[in-house]
Amino acid sequence: MTHGSLLAVCRVHALKPDESNVGITAIDKRPVAGPVAVHELGLRADVQADRKNHGGELKALYAYSAEDAAQWAEELGRDIPAGLFGENLRTEGLPVSGALVGERWRIGEAVTLTVTMPRIPCATFGRHMDQPQWAKRFLAKGLPGAYLKVDTVGAIAAGDRVEVLSRPTHGVTVADVSGGLGLEQARALLESENDGEITLGGNVVRAVRRALKRAEAGAPATAP
Repeated sequence: MTHGSLLAVCRVHALKPDESNVGITAIDKRPVAGPVAVHELGLRADVQADRKNHGGELKALYAYSAEDAAQWAEELGRDIPAGLFGENLRTEGLPVSGALVGERWRIGEAVTLTVTMPRIPCATFGRHMDQPQWAKRFLAKGLPGAYLKVDTVGAIAAGDRVEVLSRPTHGVTVADVSGGLGLEQARALLESENDGEITLGGNVVRAVRRALKRAEAGAPATAP
């Protein structure tokens, strides 16, 4: 099975003022030293300011790869340090945006996770990055990173091995979802769910519904 390593574990450094309805954001994540406990809702001592749209069991952790960050660093002409994108996990050697919906990981000795969905960029992310049309650019780049559900709690630390335990048969990646599903991809996900191989949730369900609806209308799939 594919494996990589955990370069950094990141949690909120400080709450920042934001123009959203909530008024603050916890997107400012920074690496922390030593083992960090992982529970069903994410890292101990981490928070989400907008809990309506962020966090929860299906978005307990957000992972982004060093390889994808390097592409952004080249495009933007600046470093993309761990945590800048609001990620909890910065990985290396693992195709995070190429992870399949329902793929299962193990980090370290005990923590097991399931890939649930891609990150769909929001206005807060755009303000945090202070780049023109950032949400649109991030979505178009096709490097969304992956949200993860915690299946087995434990502790993780930078340097831990990240191992892919299993991959479902449908072949649909989180990047596929963020880019807009075709009809066959939507059907493959539904078939995998009906077979008990995966459980669909969040923006994946919306992408599947959108693909089916557009197919019925005879139109091509578009990004969510």
